[in-house]
Amino acid sequence: MKYMLLVCGDDTADTSAVAPVEPWVEELGDSRVRLHGHRLAKPSEAVTVRVRGGEVLRTDGPFAETKEYVAGFDVLECDSLEEAVRAAARHPVASIGAMEVRPFWPMEGEEDGETQIRRLDAELTEAARERDVERMLACYAPDVTAFHLADGRELQGLDSFRKVVEDFFASVTGPVTREVLDLRVHGDESVAFAHSLVRIRATRTDGEPQDDVLRVTTGYRDTGLRWLITHEHVSLQAG
Repeated sequence: MKYMLLVCGDDTADTSAVAPVEPWVEELGDSRVRLHGHRLAKPSEAVTVRVRGGEVLRTDGPFAETKEYVAGFDVLECDSLEEAVRAAARHPVASIGAMEVRPFWPMEGEEDGETQIRRLDAELTEAARERDVERMLACYAPDVTAFHLADGRELQGLDSFRKVVEDFFASVTGPVTREVLDLRVHGDESVAFAHSLVRIRATRTDGEPQDDVLRVTTGYRDTGLRWLITHEHVSLQAG
């Protein structure tokens, strides 16, 4: 189960004797307990936003004036609340501040990130088979960065990528077979990367067969509603 660890500091506390946090990050990261996290800027740099009567009200500074503030956050994955509490207790700031451990809200039937990414990859396979440009492009973020197989040039944005997809489909006839030979996914709550070998088979317009094995490195981002591809680098597998 996932837990949010809010690292609550105290601006009146003496931090001179506090141990560095890096060993804690490395230890929990190596054991896959800590998935993600970051420090936050001081409360003086915060902006509080409210909407009243349709008007956006902006106030510089934190929501509440207090000596205690959220100094950072970490996402933990633990088998129990007790394990998460033990991890929080080892955080250096726990000796001068406080750690708030809160479970993520349970989402019934929600797939994890890797399952969603593999489903997205299967959607690419179906889109290729149907030669459906729009269905394929729906798997990519509007600001996608892609590196073209033919000449390695960088493509910025969906419009540039659309032209490459359309040109490829125009160069072949019939269905395009996309076979994923290997797919390895690594990520956290919002960002993931995958390395794969993909075999593409089709018939060129001149009647010659096309059969290529591609090495693909892909970056994904969780947009809140679904995962999308934000980066793609394709090269021809040697041999």
